[in-house]
Amino acid sequence: MADFRDLRISVIGAGMGGLACALAFAKKGFKHVDVYETASNLGFVGAGIQLAPNMVRVLDRWGCWEGIEAEATNILASSIREGSTNRELVHVQMPDIAEKYGYPHCTGHRASLAGGLYEGCKKQPNITFHFATSLTAITSFGPEKTVFTAQPRDGEAYEVETDVLLGADGIKSAVRAALLDTLNITDEVEDTGQAAYRIMLPRSQMENDPELLELLDADVALRWIGEKRHIVAYPISGKTIYNLSTCQPDVNFAAATNATYTTRGSKPAMLKVYADFCPVVQKMLNLVPEGEVCEWRLRSHKPLPTWVHGAVALVGDACHPTLPHLSQGAAMAIEDAAVLAEVVSRAPDGGADRAALSRAIKTYELLRKERTTLLVDLAASSARTLHLGEGKAREERDRQFAAAKQKGAPIPDKWASPEVQHMIYTYDCVKDAQERFDGLYAGLAGAADDAQGGHANGNGFANGHAQGITV
Repeated sequence: MADFRDLRISVIGAGMGGLACALAFAKKGFKHVDVYETASNLGFVGAGIQLAPNMVRVLDRWGCWEGIEAEATNILASSIREGSTNRELVHVQMPDIAEKYGYPHCTGHRASLAGGLYEGCKKQPNITFHFATSLTAITSFGPEKTVFTAQPRDGEAYEVETDVLLGADGIKSAVRAALLDTLNITDEVEDTGQAAYRIMLPRSQMENDPELLELLDADVALRWIGEKRHIVAYPISGKTIYNLSTCQPDVNFAAATNATYTTRGSKPAMLKVYADFCPVVQKMLNLVPEGEVCEWRLRSHKPLPTWVHGAVALVGDACHPTLPHLSQGAAMAIEDAAVLAEVVSRAPDGGADRAALSRAIKTYELLRKERTTLLVDLAASSARTLHLGEGKAREERDRQFAAAKQKGAPIPDKWASPEVQHMIYTYDCVKDAQERFDGLYAGLAGAADDAQGGHANGNGFANGHAQGITV
């Protein structure tokens, strides 16, 4: 029997999902893991990120959580406030998250998370990075062999033959485009109509204002909400930085003539968008230097009919991009990686049977697609609820917020809802894959046998982890 550890794994992209894929396969014992990244180096940037227990569970298994946790903030409460008045609509205590789920809910810097994953990768001799190198084409998707073209920035293109190809190259994924093209499926990235400012205020700008310093030193995630807009804020980097992430209607990008995802913003324009928000928000926005306003376009993708083809699979934003309102984007990509390593390691005959290897990869989609679709839909639903304008719907939402002050009542904000948190945080993606792989794989093998005998049918499996949660 062949040894699965001898399979060649090629990862396209060295963002969160790509780094997670490399580390997941290396930790599983795969000997040949190659990562191809367009950038010439991993100069990590970005703002704050929320580190939920379901993500932390995976990071801890890989041995890279301790360093990330050292500068993270353990969030013990969530406060949702009316943007215009700063009136608190609900305060959700979260002191027992670690006790309930085995790990805390933290906030940190994206560079800390990415850096922790990268440091973990660098300790693995079985991972090789190819920087300044792009995928330009996939000439064979398998199952017999998978071949793609790699283009170094300053060199000749060359072909790479691999056993498994993972597209972790984000919302503008070249792997997704090639996969859909070969299946004659239209590649449809779509605008969400929303954009975001990401702001990081250093402690030195806040420490002389008692009101702002109190926010920075609290273990609380705040959300100021208003019509079509909201701001999320929390401390990161050992409480040396206060992170603000906004969401507002996309005006600048909608008027643009190109497909850019970021733009240098105008401070007066930003202040105008939030002009009716409360004084404490105004104070923080005014601290942003004029030349450091940057706005991000929030993009999405129409649901894909499939994430895999042959021995090629999509990961993270390449297959299920999400709005940030549930704080699960990076977590889903990291879970994808862990599940992929698990299912490929379980391929019959160690992956030597290429048709069996492709079916093993297909189980990844069966394990992940329904769950990630639910979380993407919950994030979009939460935004609609938070952004309500004047009217009966908003009155009912605020009534629910008021009722939620009594323990046990539902909370309209999905991220702060204990019910939704329980559904997300209890999920162990690796345990789920271990428990359900055999049944899912058998269904796929049976479907293949039936198809060969003229009785094609579906796989009949669905991911049963919604636990009664509705969008």
